[in-house]
Amino acid sequence: MLHQPDIAKLLLRISLGVLILFHGVHKLIYGISGVEAMLSANGLAPFFAYGVYMGELIAPIFIILGLYARVAAGVLAFNMFVAIYLAYGFVMSTSKYGGLSWETPLLFFIMSVLVVLLGSGKYAVNSK
Repeated sequence: MLHQPDIAKLLLRISLGVLILFHGVHKLIYGISGVEAMLSANGLAPFFAYGVYMGELIAPIFIILGLYARVAAGVLAFNMFVAIYLAYGFVMSTSKYGGLSWETPLLFFIMSVLVVLLGSGKYAVNSK
């Protein structure tokens, strides 16, 4: 009775998708100038900042729906990896509350990898 892997996959997808979607909507409303600045500071073209819309707006919608969730989660995982690199440089520092300073994007990265590995389950638009 407690073994419900498809419900667990659904909860993982919805949690990941909804939580990261807030970040995407924020960037849609307030812009991506901060991301452009981080890219420029690291010697990358600011144009790549538009990829954040793919990773934080489009991909989460696909993940929530379970529509090509593995591909969308791969896009999001890449987005989070780049975000960690640009914003924190993988420095092992702690926040003022004692946790790893980049634990939130790391959790999004791990959740994305889990969706890539597990798939979307049977409660998805294109379930298998």
